[in-house]
Formats: sequence, C-alpha cells, structure tokens
Amino acid sequence: MSTEPQSIEVEVVEIDGAAPPARVEPRDEPQAQSRPQWQDWQQQWQGRVRTLDSRWWPLWVVLGAVAVVLLLTFGLVIAVAFLIFSIIRGFFRAIFR
Repeated sequence: MSTEPQSIEVEVVEIDGAAPPARVEPRDEPQAQSRPQWQDWQQQWQGRVRTLDSRWWPLWVVLGAVAVVLLLTFGLVIAVAFLIFSIIRGFFRAIFR
C-alpha cells in the first residue's frame, strides 16, 4: 500500500528579514468579459509587433548580417549556375553549327 504525501499550505510571513511582495489578484472586469478574446490580444500587441525592441539591437544586427550573407550566397549560386549554363549553351551552339 503506497502512502501519498500530504500537502501542507503555509503563508510566508518573512524571508531574510523582509516581507515578501504583496500578491495582487487580477480583477475580473465585466466589460472585459463581454469582448471577444481576439480583440484583447489585438489591443495588447498593437504597435509592439511593428516596432523592433531597442534592447535587442545586437540580435537584429546579427540576424540582418546573416540574412545579407544568405542572400548574397544565393545570388552567387544563381549567377554561377547561369554562367555555367551559358558556357555549355555556347559550346553546343559552336559544335552543332
């Protein structure tokens, strides 16, 4: 027979000589419940997605550099493939003339 440990609920009065921060319970407003959830989400994130957070500028610089390198690499691969295609096409035109 296995015994389950009993849970004990306690209230923290003091930690290292200081009282813990007060816990604020969110209030349920009647008008917030009447609106659909997607409007709350939209209002909460409005303007945040369109602007980059200035604290993360090193990340945006690195990601921008990676994107530029990838675009240049992709462009170089396309240019080399076009050059090889042009050379092969020129050889075939010279041979079958």
